[in-house]
Amino acid sequence: MRRFDEQAKGSMRLALAFSALALAACSAHAPKPLPIPEPAPVDSAPEIVIETPPPVDSTPAKISKAPPSPAVAIVLTSGQSAYADVARELTHHFENYEVYDLSDTARPPVTVLRVINDSDSGITVAIGLRAAISSVAMSKKPVVFSQVFNFQDHQILTENSRGVAAVAPIDAQIKAWKEVDPTISRIGIIVGEGHEELLRKARHAAERHGVELRVHVTHSDQETLYFFKRMIRDIDGFWLLPDNRVLSSRALQQIMSDAKRQRVPVLVPSESMLQLGASISISSVASDIAATIAKVIRQIQAGNLDQVPPISPLSAIRVRTNDAIQVVDR
Repeated sequence: MRRFDEQAKGSMRLALAFSALALAACSAHAPKPLPIPEPAPVDSAPEIVIETPPPVDSTPAKISKAPPSPAVAIVLTSGQSAYADVARELTHHFENYEVYDLSDTARPPVTVLRVINDSDSGITVAIGLRAAISSVAMSKKPVVFSQVFNFQDHQILTENSRGVAAVAPIDAQIKAWKEVDPTISRIGIIVGEGHEELLRKARHAAERHGVELRVHVTHSDQETLYFFKRMIRDIDGFWLLPDNRVLSSRALQQIMSDAKRQRVPVLVPSESMLQLGASISISSVASDIAATIAKVIRQIQAGNLDQVPPISPLSAIRVRTNDAIQVVDR
């Protein structure tokens, strides 16, 4: 795990990888047939009397069908794979749906949301930050959003909206990293404000798996670099979270360069970032994101919106290493 591939060069590859970081920062039952009446009981008498049962109605019973579920409106920030893959998986869960892409310049967001509000859709699914902001602001229907890491900065969690986690399960990430590299014992994390719950889970998971977690909360990319340079000699693994508020392209490049020089493995949230020299990627799985969204939608359709947690956790991870030795879908 200490061996890194040569860092990918060129601004285009770095830009693509940073873009990936920002994106990580998607039968009714038929009624029972009519019973045939039993013959009425016969009292004992000197002579036998046989009563003929009443005729049975041979008209086939009508099967009542449940009304079709309301349509689901799926709104994408863009057609990039981080969003499109989730939308495609989501369509497997519903028969009645419509997909809208906000990157289509011919239909600005306000027009798209007016169409959705006027349609028979019962719930709006927003994938990505732009889609989430627009949908929560303008949709008259309940909204379920995903692929949004810094949701707390944009007031998109309301009484009428619910979210799905933007990162793979925290405990599973640490467990998988330890399985790939048992020498990992001190992990550093740098993230912006507003992720107290995520850090609480990370600390609990680290303790459970015998790992010391060193955390710094920063407010800019410059501050991130400052704390990274201070912690790099005291950690044997760095966990890069998709917080683009405190991680610019320049800061990302510097972190990867310093980590390679100090031989410190870096865990990233997107497989595409392995080309920068990260040692391992642990990402969420599109089918799992879609299944979680579908579960939330069914709860809302059943009238249980109040029982749905603000952010529903994911349950699957995808693990890949830089040398492609370890590939795990869970």
